[in-house]
Amino acid sequence: MKLFRIGELAKTAGVSERTIDYYTKLGLIAPEERTEKNYRLYSNETLTRLERIVQMKQEKYSLDEIKQSLEKWSLVSTEEQVASKLTTLELHVQQLEREVNELKPLLGEMKPVQARKMMAGLLTKSAGTMEALKILLENTMM
Repeated sequence: MKLFRIGELAKTAGVSERTIDYYTKLGLIAPEERTEKNYRLYSNETLTRLERIVQMKQEKYSLDEIKQSLEKWSLVSTEEQVASKLTTLELHVQQLEREVNELKPLLGEMKPVQARKMMAGLLTKSAGTMEALKILLENTMM
């Protein structure tokens, strides 16, 4: 199991070391263990948790709301977490389908060159996302 020191964790998660310290003091994250020189070491699970915190902060959740959500999340079994996430993904896909249907008339009004240019960028990103989901699902079904 790979363990991260604060600087490594901060760099990997895209936050500052000060943020790591603050979240640790608040109890949002916790070190896995300490070295002989008392350096805090954090696990991959902590990185995942930290990424979730960053995502929720971007979605404008308060730190108290995040803490409550993480506490609930840790009480849920892995199977329930996966089912919940898959349900969320399904809802996002349905929302995207609705939005695409709303865009069809607008794309029809655009010049063909403009429409192709816009769709090319979107398709590239979408294909990458779909491939990542496919790989994830294949790996978890094994």
